[in-house]
Amino acid sequence: MNVAIVTGSAGLIGSESVAFMADKFDLVIGIDNNLRAYFFGDEASTEWNKKRIEDQYANYRHYQADIRSEEEIGKIFAEYGKDIKLIIHTAAQPSHDWAAREPFMDFTVNANGTLVMLEMTRQHCPEAVFIFTSTNKVYGDNPNFLPLVEKETRWEIAEDHAYFKNGIDEQMSIDHTKHSLFGASKVAADVLVQEYGRYFGMKTGVFRGGCLTGPNHSGAQLHGFLAYLMKCAITGNHYTIFGYKGKQVRDNIHSWDLVNMFWHFYQNPRVAEVYNAGGGRFSNCSMTEGIALCEEITGNKMNYSLSDENRIGDHIWYISDLSKFKEHYPNWDWKYDLKTTLTQMYDNISKRV
Repeated sequence: MNVAIVTGSAGLIGSESVAFMADKFDLVIGIDNNLRAYFFGDEASTEWNKKRIEDQYANYRHYQADIRSEEEIGKIFAEYGKDIKLIIHTAAQPSHDWAAREPFMDFTVNANGTLVMLEMTRQHCPEAVFIFTSTNKVYGDNPNFLPLVEKETRWEIAEDHAYFKNGIDEQMSIDHTKHSLFGASKVAADVLVQEYGRYFGMKTGVFRGGCLTGPNHSGAQLHGFLAYLMKCAITGNHYTIFGYKGKQVRDNIHSWDLVNMFWHFYQNPRVAEVYNAGGGRFSNCSMTEGIALCEEITGNKMNYSLSDENRIGDHIWYISDLSKFKEHYPNWDWKYDLKTTLTQMYDNISKRV
């Protein structure tokens, strides 16, 4: 029997992974205890998504387990053993603002939880492929020291700085920079995943995501930029832009496109590999441009204001360079552009609010 394990299985990337892998594995195991509701309140609960995937996929089995618990996770791995062929680890505390409130919780979920998942993989199914959803926040605020030019609706890389014309690649330093506590806990996890590959020879892949998005995102003010933006556009709730004149740029990758990257890696895995994963030049926007798109799609004028205070460690301009991944896996490409993704969000969120 071929088994895939997905942590954070009721979240955005987790649930997309379940859907994508359901017809490719005999059994998909989901691990999710809905800590997102604790992090961001009931409006961010993933319970609705858990129910949706349980109803939709007959070969999905859910465990309400805590990834920080060696006992709970160990029992799951012991039950399926070497039948486990793939682990997609997406569970996390995902907000740098929230991390400063409860550093112990943030670190234990992001770093200790990842260590538990890695060690259980090593003990019970060392030949399995281990995929980790990291973040561009591992680069800290180093991207902010690039030569940037202010344009009408966005910040952009200076035209004479050709190295970054396609975005930021994996060679950017993760050292000597301000990460936020969230970024630091994800760095710890990121390096652990690499080290289990290098030290133990395990097939581990690290995917440093830009803004991960899609119609099944339970967006909240502190996390889920596009989903929360669209929610505010639909409901009329106030939205605050933090700093940089609303011209800060984010790339946005649809959850399906990211999981498709995982699938390509699984079919031809490498050891201790690291990839930047985002919308790249194909799918990106500034806050101002994102608001304009939301207004166009909903037909509503957004209720928003601009704060002069930016979030600590926030990026002014971040676009992922996916050249390395596309060189290793030339058959992969993006499927969903920004407007298509936002339209899907509009259709989905309108049914839930």
